[in-house]
Amino acid sequence: MELRLSGKTALVVASSQGLGKAIARQLVLEGANVMITSRNEEKLQEVEQELRDLHKGKITHVQADITKAEDIRRLVQKTVDAYGTIDLLVNNAGGPPAGTFETISDEDWYHAFELNLLSYIRVIREALPYLKKKGGKIVNIASSSIKEPIPGLILSNTFRTGIVGLTKTLAAEFAPYNILINTVAPGRIATERVAFLDKINAEKLGISKEEMEARMKSAIPLGRYGTPEEFANVVTFLLSEANSYITGQSLIVDGGMVKAI
Repeated sequence: MELRLSGKTALVVASSQGLGKAIARQLVLEGANVMITSRNEEKLQEVEQELRDLHKGKITHVQADITKAEDIRRLVQKTVDAYGTIDLLVNNAGGPPAGTFETISDEDWYHAFELNLLSYIRVIREALPYLKKKGGKIVNIASSSIKEPIPGLILSNTFRTGIVGLTKTLAAEFAPYNILINTVAPGRIATERVAFLDKINAEKLGISKEEMEARMKSAIPLGRYGTPEEFANVVTFLLSEANSYITGQSLIVDGGMVKAI
């Protein structure tokens, strides 16, 4: 299958580690020109060098805090300055703090809204004029909680489902411009975020992190956590020219873990 991503320009948000980094890497391997971004300048420099050493697509970075509107405007402008346009957009953000309804403050709610929903809206808004020129692809990264709420993650459960509503609405609004937009939701993918959550849950239950992982894996039909590369492959397909008719959909990459239909 020809993905035909060579020469395309991709902006991948929150891409100095984890799923964002894996997506950026796969796009570079396919010959795309990629802008990576996060708040951590040191990590960005390391990832840029790592991906440049692949000798495939071009790679550059901009340090930015996506909870700040001015940083998002600068990020999009720097991407256009570097590559001339934006063809592909991956919205991504770190997960909000764990907690239950009674432990979450107003400040926590506001910050999670800005990080996990408003940032997606703002990035799309800034990138839209360039995506409209020739059509393009958007993938919004969410969580398996869009289908099955995760205990102790009320902030994620709330705002990740908001991403689904946003995606579905924009699929219809953007279709006349040949812009396809989809949500991709990870289940238990072996990232630092999942390792952190396993550690928290293990401490709550008074068990080892290894036992916690074993319990989680036993609930996954494939019997293991996914890899960031496996997740990135799915996102890359949806961003590619091979995808010409999938829009407004939510795809969960979870090894069969979520039982909801």
